[in-house]
Amino acid sequence: MAGRTRTGTGKRSIRQALRKNRTGWLFVTPWLLGLLLFYVYPLVSSIILSFTSYSILKAGSFVGLQNYRNLMGDGVFWASIYNTLYFALLYVPLSLICSLALALLLNTGRRGIGFYRTLFFLPTLVPLVAKAAIWIWLLNPQFGLVNQALAAIGINGPPWLGSDSWSKPTLVLMSLWAIGQTVMIFVAGLQDISRDYYDAAAVDGARRHQTLWRITLPLLTPVLFYNLIMGIIGSFQVFALPYSLTGGSGAPAGSLMFYVMYVYQNAFLYLKMGYASAMAWILFALIALLTAVIFASSKKWVHYQGN
Repeated sequence: MAGRTRTGTGKRSIRQALRKNRTGWLFVTPWLLGLLLFYVYPLVSSIILSFTSYSILKAGSFVGLQNYRNLMGDGVFWASIYNTLYFALLYVPLSLICSLALALLLNTGRRGIGFYRTLFFLPTLVPLVAKAAIWIWLLNPQFGLVNQALAAIGINGPPWLGSDSWSKPTLVLMSLWAIGQTVMIFVAGLQDISRDYYDAAAVDGARRHQTLWRITLPLLTPVLFYNLIMGIIGSFQVFALPYSLTGGSGAPAGSLMFYVMYVYQNAFLYLKMGYASAMAWILFALIALLTAVIFASSKKWVHYQGN
């Protein structure tokens, strides 16, 4: 009897809570519907499709792990992984180093510093297609401004986008042009560090390079951690810039065929949605693994103020 009473009381409390929060649920419902429709449904659908031969033109059938087996023997698949890893290993460290260096220069209270912060942030607002067109013009081997400037000092400019050995470093250079958002995040992190640490260091006679290594960088590690995670995720998903530069071909010699470009080709050019879904889940697993490793290691090198 007592158990029934408790059950009835529990049900009434749940109904009362739902009735009390009815307005809140009403406002949250559009977001929940959007989450289910645009995130959860595609996520579940893609993992199901990865085990089928589904194409946009036909329903397909269940093939088990065949798509994943076929990927293991796909030369373009492995080439796209190599190109993506090459880009990530070069771009992520350089972007963090350059962003931090610029942030240290911009973290001053001097007059007019806001103009320079805006100047470094503006390239992030340029559409990627327009950015590709600008760089194609600048790096043209015949009449590009970069090679003309190099020729003026007696240096023969390389075929930036026309050589498979130069194409990926050139793409890294183009991508570094738009690190303004990372710079601003570092600036915000620098301004969040309490002045008390620097005042105490000044009293102890610490020099500028000592405060940089002993105070600034350790207390900036949470921001560095965030930018590292976002940089890795972004570099593994690089798509728009190389696609605009090559028209989706990945030329020259497939050196700019990146992983997401190959996923896009299989899904919307070859119409092999099941195959593309398998590729997408492999990418998801790779990014999740790297993120988990970085999160696990962060306990050893990420320091928070007050700890």
